[in-house]
Amino acid sequence: MHILITAALSYLLGSIPFGYLLVRLFQGEDVRQTGSGNIGATNVSRTSPALGAVTLVLDALKGLAAVAITRALFPGQIWLAMLSALCSILGHAFPLWLKFRGGKGVATGLGSFVLITPKAILVAVALFVGIVSIFRYVSLGSLIAVSLLPLLAWILDGFRHTPLLIAPLAFASLLIVAKHHKNIRRLFSGTENKLERG
Repeated sequence: MHILITAALSYLLGSIPFGYLLVRLFQGEDVRQTGSGNIGATNVSRTSPALGAVTLVLDALKGLAAVAITRALFPGQIWLAMLSALCSILGHAFPLWLKFRGGKGVATGLGSFVLITPKAILVAVALFVGIVSIFRYVSLGSLIAVSLLPLLAWILDGFRHTPLLIAPLAFASLLIVAKHHKNIRRLFSGTENKLERG
């Protein structure tokens, strides 16, 4: 029962499509019809930088809320917190409300794992900022940070003695990387969009 409650609640929280809702509400447009067609913060920012920033925060907060609620309901159950994080990312990537066409899960992953692997998240964010600052590719920064997150959690957050707990994090990382498949192809072909310098 604990597993079912955790999975369902976390999926439903993660599936709230903030990017889609904000653009629809304030711009009267469908964000899926612009740019990359994604509902995440990067694509929303192409329509409105302000809405993109709000989307980033809200997408992270829904992941954080899912894990926080799970920890409050089932204290001390780290494996349920891990499951909650994974399910919130699945909700964002495959939202029921948008025919399972969602975002890539980076911001939701950041929010969901920050309570579980805070040191790893801190280093991953620093890597992301550094890579984007140097190369100007948001997707490259996201891919490298997400790919290294399980290893960082293993080293920095004490999961070496409980290796099975890394499995949900590793699966979430693989999912986020897989959702970037178009970006990966564009990076290799040299056609990926760079972040404009302010």
